[in-house]
Amino acid sequence: MKFAAAMLLAAALGIAGAQEVPRITFSKSFPGSQPAFFLITVERTGVSSYNESQDPDNAEKLQLEPSVTSDMFQTAERLDHFNKPLESGLKVANMGVKTLRWEGGGESWETKFNYSTNEDAKLLADRFEAIAVCAQTLLELRRAIRHDRLGVNAAVLKIQGLWNDKRLVATADFLPMLDQVAKDEVYIHMARERAAQIADAIRARSK
Repeated sequence: MKFAAAMLLAAALGIAGAQEVPRITFSKSFPGSQPAFFLITVERTGVSSYNESQDPDNAEKLQLEPSVTSDMFQTAERLDHFNKPLESGLKVANMGVKTLRWEGGGESWETKFNYSTNEDAKLLADRFEAIAVCAQTLLELRRAIRHDRLGVNAAVLKIQGLWNDKRLVATADFLPMLDQVAKDEVYIHMARERAAQIADAIRARSK
């Protein structure tokens, strides 16, 4: 009985510990845009998810690089974990309602804004936008590999553009598919060559 009680306590502590992992959540609601809504969660470990719905089962899992994750959490700290307003109050066009939420250390804070003049808020929002584009591109490449061989080259071109602009994140999630494209002769030579070059560049940077 004592052993069983100890195991239950350990399990409870494990669950509690998991719940204490700090996380940042960003969502953007912009009806009429594509997508009209998305939500991104980033844990301090770099474990992340991208979702275009409110159903957690539809989330695309990602693993962010440690440097990216660290920068994001440092920015969140400079923003006092979102416990202060970030909306500028200026009369500007609708750019979509953005929500930043912090959970960690037994606390949670949330703020919403359409447009902010705070440079750190703009920096963090831009980082989340980049994650969203990368997740969308990852999904595009996966669909193209399965259903549209000619569309693979377009997806690889998009990945190359993100890499050149230094906006490609979660690169480890791209590698398996890039390797698959590079090695499979069902895809056009241009796509295979580009995929191999990007994969090589990702590996070289991670050394």
